Amino acid sequence: MASCLLAGERLIRALGPGGELEPEQLPRKLRAELETALGKKHKECQPGGTERLISFHLIRDLHQYLRERDSTLYLHELLEGSEIYFPEVVKPPRNPELVARLEKIKIQLANEEYERITRNVTCQDSRHCGTLSDLGKQVRSVKALVITIFNFIVTVAAAFVCTYLGSQYIFTEMTSRILAALIVASVVGLAELYVMVRAMEGELGEL
Repeated sequence: MASCLLAGERLIRALGPGGELEPEQLPRKLRAELETALGKKHKECQPGGTERLISFHLIRDLHQYLRERDSTLYLHELLEGSEIYFPEVVKPPRNPELVARLEKIKIQLANEEYERITRNVTCQDSRHCGTLSDLGKQVRSVKALVITIFNFIVTVAAAFVCTYLGSQYIFTEMTSRILAALIVASVVGLAELYVMVRAMEGELGEL
């Protein structure tokens, strides 16, 4: 936080012999403090510095004195060319344990982000995982296809046989019994095909 002022040439000349502040008859203590501030290094505001620095409280005392005397010399005129001094902020050293923890968290977050990005990336090394995984997928696909066809045949055949045997109580002629069994088997077969097509569409949509 700023607490000092870099004195400009106007203020330095005003405090010097024959300056603008000489007729104002400044109190001896105030003048001594101002001259000391301008003539020496100000340890509080700038350690080791060479600029002529005046603290704000001395500027306030000077302003108050000029107002009490109803002086025609205004403070803003004396401060022409002066600047507020902002001391350099010395940053405290960072805690090594905190730095180590932050680095560890950064590495962990980077690994999690990498795993999230490469989650859906397929393996490119065919010697390790490409051949075996592809072969396993093909075997499972063929197995599922064979089971589906076998279930379809068994279901249609069972529907035909059941209808043929059950129709003997309704029809006496064999032609009628066979025709009824074919109709029922066809309906069951179409229903099975519809279910198979819907299942295949669902699997393709997930790919």
